[in-house]
Amino acid sequence: MKNLLISLIALTGSIGVRGTNSGLIDWSAHQWQAPLLTDSRGPCPGLNTLANHGFLPRSGRNITIPIVLGAIQDGFNFQPTNLMRMVAKIGLLTTDNADNFALKELALHGTIEHDVSLSRNDLAIGDNIHFNETVFATLKNSNPGADYYNTTSAAQVLVQRLAEDSLINPNLTNTIKELTVRIIESGFYLSVIGNVTTGVAPKKFVQTFFEQERLPLEEGWHRSEVPIDDDNFNNLTNAIGVAITEWAPSGPIVCPWIRLQPEGEVSLVPIIEGTDHP
Repeated sequence: MKNLLISLIALTGSIGVRGTNSGLIDWSAHQWQAPLLTDSRGPCPGLNTLANHGFLPRSGRNITIPIVLGAIQDGFNFQPTNLMRMVAKIGLLTTDNADNFALKELALHGTIEHDVSLSRNDLAIGDNIHFNETVFATLKNSNPGADYYNTTSAAQVLVQRLAEDSLINPNLTNTIKELTVRIIESGFYLSVIGNVTTGVAPKKFVQTFFEQERLPLEEGWHRSEVPIDDDNFNNLTNAIGVAITEWAPSGPIVCPWIRLQPEGEVSLVPIIEGTDHP
């Protein structure tokens, strides 16, 4: 996993951007508002939530790298780490715009968006943008008998979702890149909605986050007091990865790939060091 992340970061380069977080957030300016029909929303519940709370433009448009890094830091106390900078830069691959994107554009298959989502259908099945209750039920009903999710349950959900999705979409894309992204997303909800140190997140918080794309402030959630950075987040995602005892690539594409532009033919590039695949 570490070598893959290093290669992804090297592919996108580096950028010297820091967030805007002062440590003091005026939450009265960030009350949840449902998006308008004209607003842009995409497949990422975290970014949609930040837009619904006004940390990102509520329109979901004209989002630049500094804006998204500042929003993630202000809303979640997730620092502008190498990982977050990489994800923000990959977002620009989904658009023809020079320096900004809209949330809906992130649905471009093969960049950030991927098969076997925790809350969306695969593109081949239909709507890969909007929340899907049936898909989310796997996570929602996990870790029975407890009122929290943790790294063990998160790993089990990833395995179960892949098994379920393979039955209805045998042509799904499931390379090491997709697995890595799915582990990162699981670490994201456990850390920003739960605790980055313990890897535990209350179920009611996580369910509100996914189902309503709302920060569960009314339910008692508060932003992480511990800044989330490369070190503690990597510890969390590594714990999820270790708990996945068996995995193998599947589907017609078995080598990591990424789409480099929103139109035209798919561009495949190697993102694992030493790979011989295009």
